[in-house]
Amino acid sequence: MPNLKYVGLFLIIIIFGILFIPKIIDRVSSNTIVQSNRSQSAEPLSYIVLNGEPKKVPSFAFTNQDNLFISNEDFLGKVYIAEFFFTSCPSICPIMNKNMKRLEDSYGTRNDFGIASFTIDPEYDTPEVLKKYAEDYGVFSQNWHFLTGEKEAIYSLANTGFNIFASINSKVEGGFEHQGYFALIDKQGFIRSRTDQFGNPIVYYMGLDQENVKIQDVDMLKEDIKKLLNE
Repeated sequence: MPNLKYVGLFLIIIIFGILFIPKIIDRVSSNTIVQSNRSQSAEPLSYIVLNGEPKKVPSFAFTNQDNLFISNEDFLGKVYIAEFFFTSCPSICPIMNKNMKRLEDSYGTRNDFGIASFTIDPEYDTPEVLKKYAEDYGVFSQNWHFLTGEKEAIYSLANTGFNIFASINSKVEGGFEHQGYFALIDKQGFIRSRTDQFGNPIVYYMGLDQENVKIQDVDMLKEDIKKLLNE
């Protein structure tokens, strides 16, 4: 009997080697080993809970590139992405809006999808300047609004409403500093995100390209927009 146990164990090892080792070798050679990621795509998207309540985007009202008055109510019933940028930005904004354009290319023809790009340099970024900027990026969606207005209101929305840092700083290139984050908002106006490996919401998606990262945040965001559109 003991010998039969060893024979059975030996056969299991042989079968495992035949079935799985070639696949492992193939994945190593083709560099397709699954990398650990800070997010769990299979889970339902999380709400951002503060003081026991899901965080909702506060009311806002600004002017877009077509001199139209746009408020948060114009985004109700739409899944949308929010960002803070400025048109003369010499560093991260071009990368952010290149990635934002990818999202427009995927969903911009839908009436239930939108983008809100808030300038943090409203004194320079007039509706006319924003219009030219949108044209330069080939924006086609009627629901991608480049928004400008009172500086205090914009900075309050960024730093308090979204908790995305933005400030004036003459010591940095371009004169402004801000975080390169995208916020994902559902059709009811709540900020949503996927969760990390510990079950905590990642809160915001990085709008920049990250080195040595196989799956960029904009790729995850593209998937998560689809989830919310189908809710």
